[in-house]
Amino acid sequence: MGNPNPNKKGLIPFKKGQTGNPKGRPRVLPELNKLLAEVLGEEQNGIAAAQAILMALRAKATKGDVRAAEVLLDRAYGSAIMRQAQTNTAGEDVQPIVGMIIK
Repeated sequence: MGNPNPNKKGLIPFKKGQTGNPKGRPRVLPELNKLLAEVLGEEQNGIAAAQAILMALRAKATKGDVRAAEVLLDRAYGSAIMRQAQTNTAGEDVQPIVGMIIK
């Protein structure tokens, strides 16, 4: 009948006082959500960074930047692929909202 656990073949335990991880546990990066919340929540001239980003995207969208409009709409109402010209969660038609942003 062969070795019941062939993966353990030839393994020997560490000597007393010897470690298998001499550099120790790797450092953990801060949680991305917390980091983003801190960065985007920072204010400059009384405006939070997240709000400044959205205002810049809106300004580009109103000047005809389709990609900026797409990013805003995707973040606010979900991807057009997922939405498929349906209504938003409040039951309102999405088309009037597009007009409000692009005005």
